Amino acid sequence: MLITQLKPKTDLIPKLKEPVFVLNCLGCNEIYFPVAEVFSFIKELNGKISGTAAIGYLCNDDFAAKYFENHKEEINNSKTILVFSCGVGVQTIAKLLEEKTVLAGCDTIYLNGFQGITVQPNNCDQCGECYLNSTGGICPVTACSKSLLNGSCGGAKNGKCEVSKEMDCGWEKIYTRLEKIHDIQKISKSIRIRDYFKLI
Repeated sequence: MLITQLKPKTDLIPKLKEPVFVLNCLGCNEIYFPVAEVFSFIKELNGKISGTAAIGYLCNDDFAAKYFENHKEEINNSKTILVFSCGVGVQTIAKLLEEKTVLAGCDTIYLNGFQGITVQPNNCDQCGECYLNSTGGICPVTACSKSLLNGSCGGAKNGKCEVSKEMDCGWEKIYTRLEKIHDIQKISKSIRIRDYFKLI
């Protein structure tokens, strides 16, 4: 079981480049989603929004890509894609929309109980302090074997992790993604102490 909570508005609003396209995940039954707070926040953004869409199972690459065809023009005209889902959904959208700034609107918090089953390549550690807005939609906790939050360890070779040779270096992926969206300065801003209290 897991729960999503709206990120602080003071963190989100300064990161939004207009116009904004909003994606809501209708999700799976194993996730609590703060519906009222999210829709209240969307209303506050009224003049900044180019369009909205609600999709079930946003974490499914094929389904999400097909659904985007109905919103192609709105998405193309947007500078920011704001995603309200667990971390898996945000990572899926960032991978599908490589040229866009994709932001997580929620933090994901672990709760005991059934976690659901995903066959998607993305994963969410449910750490309660989502780093995706600083790392281009790629999770440093799950994409890096060492879960490093302050950049590459320096042990990667030819883009592969020194711990797991079949695994791409998470921080090289983050850097490449931030280069694509012309936001490489986020690397220096992403380095901060993790609040482990949120894992309790």
